[in-house]
Amino acid sequence: MPPTLASLVHHSALKLTVRAGGDRLDVPVRWAHVSELADPVPYMEGGELLLITALKLDAEDPEAMRRYVKRLAGAGVVALGFAVGVNYEEIPDALVHAAREEGLPLLEVPRRTPFLAISKAVSAAIAADQYRSVTAGFAAQRELTKQALNAGPEGLLGALAGQVDGWAALYDASGAVVATAPEWAGRRAARLTAEVERLRDRPAPASSVVGGPGHEDRVELHSLGTGRRPRAALAVGTATALGTAERYALHSAIALLTLTTERSRSLRAAEQRLGAAVLRMLLAGEPDHARAVAGDLYGALLDAPFRVVVAESASSSAVRVHADAHARVTGAKPSPAAAPAAAGAGGDPLGGLAEAVESAAARAGEAVLVVPDSGRLVVVAADGGAAVGACTEYAAALEAARAVEGAVEGAEQPVEDDELVVGLSAPAGPIAAATAYKQAEQALSVARRRGRVCVEHEQLAAGSVLPLLADDAVRAFADGLLRNLHEHDATGRGDLVASLRAWLSRHGQWDAAAADLGVHRHTLRYRMRRVEEILGRSLDDPDVRMELWLALKATATD
Repeated sequence: MPPTLASLVHHSALKLTVRAGGDRLDVPVRWAHVSELADPVPYMEGGELLLITALKLDAEDPEAMRRYVKRLAGAGVVALGFAVGVNYEEIPDALVHAAREEGLPLLEVPRRTPFLAISKAVSAAIAADQYRSVTAGFAAQRELTKQALNAGPEGLLGALAGQVDGWAALYDASGAVVATAPEWAGRRAARLTAEVERLRDRPAPASSVVGGPGHEDRVELHSLGTGRRPRAALAVGTATALGTAERYALHSAIALLTLTTERSRSLRAAEQRLGAAVLRMLLAGEPDHARAVAGDLYGALLDAPFRVVVAESASSSAVRVHADAHARVTGAKPSPAAAPAAAGAGGDPLGGLAEAVESAAARAGEAVLVVPDSGRLVVVAADGGAAVGACTEYAAALEAARAVEGAVEGAEQPVEDDELVVGLSAPAGPIAAATAYKQAEQALSVARRRGRVCVEHEQLAAGSVLPLLADDAVRAFADGLLRNLHEHDATGRGDLVASLRAWLSRHGQWDAAAADLGVHRHTLRYRMRRVEEILGRSLDDPDVRMELWLALKATATD
């Protein structure tokens, strides 16, 4: 620890005598400073032992001494050393009384003790303390490194908590608590999730301090990672501010945890290429080759039913259109696993989804395959696992946020250019991976048409095809198909459109359809012949009846 007034008083070579403030000798001394100025306060930083001979002070004036001592105490001066036998044979009573009233320690310095000796003693003690701190820091670094190698992040946290005499917690990129030491700190660490999320939104490296005086502990939060956004965060809770040795231990822990949580770029790139290769083989109908390439990294994912997730942001679809156009021009075959690029987490929706899925899989110990693909994100995750759950929860949160925004603005909000759209396949195995990918793309398309964030393929069979007709191309087809009938009806020569709708809705039953229209069945038969003549198509063809019915449904709002 740094030198204190007590250690200086007990220093046998200095021969200092306490004349006031004897109950405050445990205060640390940051430096010893000599000043004969009548007002040295502008030059003080706090924590100094001020040494004087009262050359320019009227040390016998009680009022002057009260003002002088009060200013020193207010500036953070920890003690006053008065040399006797120079300008005064002994410390004037006015100064002694002022020091006692203010509670400022007053030390009598004998004539044979030069101020330089006191300065050297303080300097030597500070240097010794710094050396001890550095030595202790290196020892802590060795212990933390040993624990990180032998017991992983959990062991490192335990060693760090012991070094700082407090507790430590590790958070993943989503702000969830991954590990704590000691175990009782888990509940306390969970209260800081909001603070960790705020820290995550700042460029790395970032840190903040929570709590302090008046709180149960003082907590330092530090981001971990070398990218634009942190991959994890470390919290350290202590009763007081960290000392030099504890600070060395903390910085060592940050470096080691960064190494364990932030994989090298080359390793991440290699894993991404491997994942893209596995996906490419699955979609090509080569599950055995995919399993061989996946090895231990993704092999467990192919041993049970999985789901395929295809995600886009509204703006990324334009990127994909350009990529597909380039493939057509160059003759290259577009592949859903081609040209993988890192999905940035700098606030983009695809990066946020990838982060949520990977974090959930890591916490659950699941394998998950995440492949960025030309503005898309393709995920293969275990059916019913944490990664799929995180995907649907992430989408549900976005859906809820959009609903709230729509309620505030009084209207349903359209999908914005930077919002996420997700399609989720039905459960499948390696053999049916291509089918699952197609299902996910179909669900993605429906989600975009319906203004939804996420649609699962199973929901399509339970729904209706009619919402899919709300498309400009379908509407244009319907208008073109029925235009001649509408033009005929506009002349007042009959009601062919309404008759066609009634006849199709009654599955071609003449009597029932005629009754609905309030006409004779022969009239209805005549009208249907006119429909065939005008359209040039036979109503006996089921494809024609289907197209006409869908066209009528697509224009039902007219």
